[in-house]
Amino acid sequence: MNRPPLTVGIIPNPASGRDLRRLTANAGLFSSTDKASVVQRLLGAFGATGVQRVLLPTDMTGIAAAVLKASRGRHARDNRWPELEILDIRLRQTVEDTRLAARLMAERGVALIAVLGGDGTHKAVAAEVGDIPLLTLSTGTNNAFPELREATGAGLAGGLFASGRIPPEIGLRRNKRLLVREARRGLCEWALVDVAVSPLRFVGGRAISRAEDLAEVFVTFAEPHAIGLSALCGLWCPVSRQAPEGAWMRLHPEARNALLAPLAPGLLQGCGVVAAGTLEPGVAHAPSLNGGTLALDGEREIAFAAGDRPTVTLDSHGPLSIDVEAALAYAARHRLLSIGREHPQHPVNLSC
Repeated sequence: MNRPPLTVGIIPNPASGRDLRRLTANAGLFSSTDKASVVQRLLGAFGATGVQRVLLPTDMTGIAAAVLKASRGRHARDNRWPELEILDIRLRQTVEDTRLAARLMAERGVALIAVLGGDGTHKAVAAEVGDIPLLTLSTGTNNAFPELREATGAGLAGGLFASGRIPPEIGLRRNKRLLVREARRGLCEWALVDVAVSPLRFVGGRAISRAEDLAEVFVTFAEPHAIGLSALCGLWCPVSRQAPEGAWMRLHPEARNALLAPLAPGLLQGCGVVAAGTLEPGVAHAPSLNGGTLALDGEREIAFAAGDRPTVTLDSHGPLSIDVEAALAYAARHRLLSIGREHPQHPVNLSC
């Protein structure tokens, strides 16, 4: 009986790295050409580690078209890129395109999905794919969840895991998340990195990047080198990705203590700190405001009024992701990337 080809998915969000913070701060631009280049580097690494087929959604910005053209060239043949299959989906140019691509890949039984985007893109994919691991690549504006790394090394780690050469207990990491519930409306949403409470009453322009728009922040983890809302806790009461707990902070412009924090790339603002502490798993926290909006992973999504009772709870049942550093350390210890003379990349063959 023929075994199905080893298949992985790649989802590059064409809109990531292009939001309002390009105007309100000095955030850089991650172009479609840049993303196509990242995808091509992934294909080279996947091909070198035994991946046989890659699923890539179509888009309106030329990413898939550029990758498809490159896949037919000599470089792709010489480096044994996997077979490329373009998923022809009906595009809406919204987050629904990302979600649909993720569902189709899950239905096809992919071994993992490489995601190119920011926190919001990764959350959208994670919500659709259950325990299919994510290979996270940062191409968004505020990128706390996907760590900044080169695609070639990340692709090697993902490909070695997908091909079964790295055990799950080494190569996978279970991430934390924040559950946002409002019982009266039957609401249950979640965030990968942070939930911010804002006094702003309407969703409107979704991204939050002003200190005066913040009253409270809850985080799953907070690293001192982070950019975005999680940087508040990261520079005051840091907590690691591996720690079971999270952190919280309450803010007010007239607070005695203030913190200078990078709320967006190139945007440093002073934020008044009223209180901060540890966020224990399983303990529901109600916002300190009677009304306003809740921002999940940096964008306001949920409005609430005095009659509502939203809560924020930390748990450890978030998505699985490839632990690139741990996977490559295992590969080094076990010489997983050693090659013989028969391999086309062996020096004796390159010199011919």
